[in-house]
Amino acid sequence: MLSINWSDVWNVIASIAPQLIAIAVVFVLALALTIGVNKKTVKNVGTRKLIHSESWLVFLVAVVVAVSMMLFGPLASLLNSATATKYELSQTTISNANKLAKEIQAEAITMLKNEDGNLPLANKKVNVFGWGSTNPVYGGTGSGSMNQNYKTTSLLDGLKEAGIETNADLSKLYTDYRADRPVVAMAEQDWTLPEVPADQYSDSLISKAKSFSDEAVVVITRVGGEGADLPTNMKAKGITYTNNSKDYEDFKDGESFLELSQTEKNMIDLVTKNFDKVTVVYNGANAFELGFVDQYPQIKSVLWCPPAGQTGFSALGDVLSGETNPSGKTSDTFIKDLTQQPSYNNFGDFKYDNMSEFPTENFEEGETSPAFVNYAEGIYVGYKYWETAADEGAINYDDYVQYPFGYGLSYTTFDQKMGDVTYSGGKVSFDVTVTNTGDVAGKDVVETYYNPPYTNGGIEKASANLVAFEKTKELAPGESETVKISFDDDDMASYDSKNAKAYVLEKGDYDISIQSDSHTTIAEQTITVGDTITYDSDSNTHNGDKTVATNVFDDASGDELGVTYLSRADHFANYAKATAAPTNYTLPEDLKADFRNNSNYKASETNNDSDEMPTTGAKNGVRLADLTGKDYDDPLWDQLLDQLTFDEMDNLIAFGGYGTQAVNSIGKIALTDVDGPASLNNNFTGVGSIGFPSSTSVACTWNKDLAKQFGDGIGNMAHDMHVAGWYAPAMNIHRNAFAGRNFEYFSEDALLSGTMASQQVAGAQAKGVYAFMKHFALNDQETNRLSELNTWASEQSIREIYLKPFEMSVKEGGAGAVMSSFNYIGIEWAGSHSGLLNTVLRDEWGFRGMVLTDYFGGYGYQNADRAIRGGNDVMLATTDVTNHITDKSATSIKAMRTASHNILYTAANSWLYENGEPDVPTPIWKTITYVVWGVTAVLVIGLEFLTIQKYLKRRKQATVSIAAPAADGGSEAPASEA
Repeated sequence: MLSINWSDVWNVIASIAPQLIAIAVVFVLALALTIGVNKKTVKNVGTRKLIHSESWLVFLVAVVVAVSMMLFGPLASLLNSATATKYELSQTTISNANKLAKEIQAEAITMLKNEDGNLPLANKKVNVFGWGSTNPVYGGTGSGSMNQNYKTTSLLDGLKEAGIETNADLSKLYTDYRADRPVVAMAEQDWTLPEVPADQYSDSLISKAKSFSDEAVVVITRVGGEGADLPTNMKAKGITYTNNSKDYEDFKDGESFLELSQTEKNMIDLVTKNFDKVTVVYNGANAFELGFVDQYPQIKSVLWCPPAGQTGFSALGDVLSGETNPSGKTSDTFIKDLTQQPSYNNFGDFKYDNMSEFPTENFEEGETSPAFVNYAEGIYVGYKYWETAADEGAINYDDYVQYPFGYGLSYTTFDQKMGDVTYSGGKVSFDVTVTNTGDVAGKDVVETYYNPPYTNGGIEKASANLVAFEKTKELAPGESETVKISFDDDDMASYDSKNAKAYVLEKGDYDISIQSDSHTTIAEQTITVGDTITYDSDSNTHNGDKTVATNVFDDASGDELGVTYLSRADHFANYAKATAAPTNYTLPEDLKADFRNNSNYKASETNNDSDEMPTTGAKNGVRLADLTGKDYDDPLWDQLLDQLTFDEMDNLIAFGGYGTQAVNSIGKIALTDVDGPASLNNNFTGVGSIGFPSSTSVACTWNKDLAKQFGDGIGNMAHDMHVAGWYAPAMNIHRNAFAGRNFEYFSEDALLSGTMASQQVAGAQAKGVYAFMKHFALNDQETNRLSELNTWASEQSIREIYLKPFEMSVKEGGAGAVMSSFNYIGIEWAGSHSGLLNTVLRDEWGFRGMVLTDYFGGYGYQNADRAIRGGNDVMLATTDVTNHITDKSATSIKAMRTASHNILYTAANSWLYENGEPDVPTPIWKTITYVVWGVTAVLVIGLEFLTIQKYLKRRKQATVSIAAPAADGGSEAPASEA
């Protein structure tokens, strides 16, 4: 999401252009009359002055009318938001949120290496190296920014709180070098990594540092954000970067943002030459190339500290000091060379060469042509590729993977014993007894994976698949806890898009294992599925689907474009072909003929002549509060919907930016929705909440309860801020380490992502705050995200990988709202893809609620007529662009009615309606306008009275002056002198 930008400003001006033109026209007319009506055209002074006065009175009235039309028309939504009461967080809420933020980060920090018991720190004095130590990463840019109204605990503050004294001389060196972090914003990015060159560390400084402490901590930071993916080549055209030295370049051609700069390498050389006990802290959300840590025997310890939010860095100090035992596990696989990701060549900027007649224009790039991306790796995302390729003998695992998915060390040791696995009635279950066998209290994670039977050339299957996990309570030394693991057998089903066109659980042996990470097995047992189960009937659907899941996305497969998907067949024999960069940049003519954006979309193309015009404007007396708690299909909804007029529905649909509009006739109040993946930020009032640690941090906790508390905390803050909806959580997949928005998403794994997201949703929904799960769907990169980005993917990968977190958030989290995405799925905009929004979301999963677009700027393809016909209910717009319904056919009105139903259903079940119809004050801008109307009316009437009075007085005087000479017998004065 976004803050105010020039595109917004232009849209506002464009929306009020008719009124501005009207004011200008009336002004010109008044001026023309003033100039034109002179002594030569109107001889009578009284008449001339009357015309002058009346002209400007008319102009005054016209200005008031035109301004009023602006205020109550296109500007109403903006004004309602901008003048909303500034509800602040209570001190209790602030205190609880800060405490929770620290608890989350305490379990998110993941220890990747710890040789010789280097951590916790024995010496409570430490030299902290690295510019990022003075300017760490708290969240992400764009919607992930922290609110400046609350105290933020810095990294060094967090160490200080834990009783760790840091070298102030080093910190001063960094703050003197540069105080601010280069901006990586949506519209432009400065990727500069400020770091003091090694030759600027004086001998005296290093000598004093060695005397200060024998411990060194090196902090490496990387920031990501909305609107831009991280550079895969720092020397590529368009990359803004300033080197730290004139003697060398920080990056060579081909080197990426997710590896060390030359200045960072030099700093690490300097530190390791002078200190034998070194800890590296990586502070960032994107998996980093950490292979360098094994090249220095002095680097004893490595911590991954994902973006920590407002107060999370307090937890880092506790982990370093030993007050907290780290229990985080990696949410992504850390590989040694990120160019070896299967998605690497199919991630980035690919523009069609034959689509220039379908331009889009946005604030990020200006005018640009449609683009595409091929999800050619299929289901083999993250560890699912690395583990399967290793099992197939296609790679030597240790050559590629440094830290597996689900990996993390502790200050203590644990033993996990797997009980007997039972498989009965479609349920797999067993107990795991976890014992702390070390000397320090701590928490452990039970990770359960399955390895399904695979037929060469058959349905694609990974050999390692996370299927369940549980985190223990804190166990004292010697203490045990028995964890129960249970899951349905259809959780192990695969989607067969070629033959069955349904989910299939193939017969055969399934290995069920508990593992310390995706690669290391602790114990394993086998269950046998006797007969193949195909989930293709209403009595046998997959995972509780309301209707059978069958192929919906065949048109997004890219078969006609020659997209080759990675296959396990013959030991990944097609790896080179499937993962190569695309060579075909031409959209086939038959697909091009069906491609639609605003240049060629016509609502009438999808009209149904048999549709009957719904009732509008009825007087049934039903209020929205009467529907609170009622079923979606309750007959009373029809009576309420019959009452809505076209204009009321259009206003409700068109202006859904940061809240839904009031509909006074049914008692629907204006509701506020706000942005922020880890917080609540009102872009208009400036009020925000405490920022929690990033979604990646939450995933690294592997703690469902903390994720639920996160959502609960959002709900509490929303109540204080009088907020109804939260534009989060975002649950797209870490398909590639360079994705700019990975901080806002959870993991490379669908189950881990879905579990954490659904818990956050459930926590917020329990407070009556509807959470907009987003970005629905396949919005897994930032490059070209606004540029009609055609995403090509196999149906199997769409369902098993990219839709699964959303499915879980609906079925398990009870999501009440959805934000669709900018991209196209195949050649259909996700915001109007009926297969996605109706067939899958509503029919299969049973979702009830509203679907909102991502930020609605028109962008050459966003169109309200198109959206509502495809299942998207409301436009995230605050100004007039293409967000109004233009077609008034029966088909269109039916779609408007459905959209209004979905919006109102979500509103009626928000916490603001839990006690009946809310009382709301009149917005201050309306009160001011009413006062201005009154003052203007009095002024106009008074001026009109004075004008007429003066006119009559002049006429009387003129009459007297004409009559007087006649009475004296003189000649009549010339008319021109009267």
